[in-house]
Amino acid sequence: MGQKNKLAKWADNLTFGNVYQPKTTEVLNANYHLKGKWNTKVFKNDHPIVLELGCGKGEYSVGLAKHYPDKNFIGLDIKGNRIWKGAKEAFEKNMNNVIFIRTRIDFITSLFNENEVDEIWITFPDPQPKDRLARKRLTSPLFIERYKQILKPNGIIHLKTDHEGFFRYTLEEIESHNYRLIEHTFNLYGEKIADLDEKTRDILSIKTFYENLFSQKGHNIHYLKFQVNK
Repeated sequence: MGQKNKLAKWADNLTFGNVYQPKTTEVLNANYHLKGKWNTKVFKNDHPIVLELGCGKGEYSVGLAKHYPDKNFIGLDIKGNRIWKGAKEAFEKNMNNVIFIRTRIDFITSLFNENEVDEIWITFPDPQPKDRLARKRLTSPLFIERYKQILKPNGIIHLKTDHEGFFRYTLEEIESHNYRLIEHTFNLYGEKIADLDEKTRDILSIKTFYENLFSQKGHNIHYLKFQVNK
């Protein structure tokens, strides 16, 4: 039953029109044909592009798109059956400012031009807690260098996670590389969220499937945003 459900969702994704699924040959050591053209060819405007990495079911991409109709949102994840949920909602609600890309995060420099992306959201990624896997963490130097290539000057990176070790690791990376830490909290819904303006509270209160799961287990939600040097 599970495999049939996946197959049905993959088939749906082909019909939505807001899901792009590059073949490996199109992004491995090659530039995807829409690189540098997402605004002109897909969104058909010049609005800022916000990229969510590891978007899962797309709750954040869709939620942000509702808050900001004057921005373009792209959710990226390798799991097509996860993307399906957000893509389906966006398609049924005729949301023209949000799309999804099914591919690996490793390929983002084949997908986006230099200075093409304004913001990046990283929402509840795999923390890769073992030291030998540190390079796979989405805030490791390996990935930050990729983000630098596609972000505009002063572009912002947001992180939400329940994993304190991963959060502290990211703070250490920010400090060691002299990145600009704009905001951070170890307990978003406790000590910090009441201090934020209403719109920011609404945005940060958007909860992914995993965030709800972790919150129900009593985990604190950690949040930060920072800028990298280019």
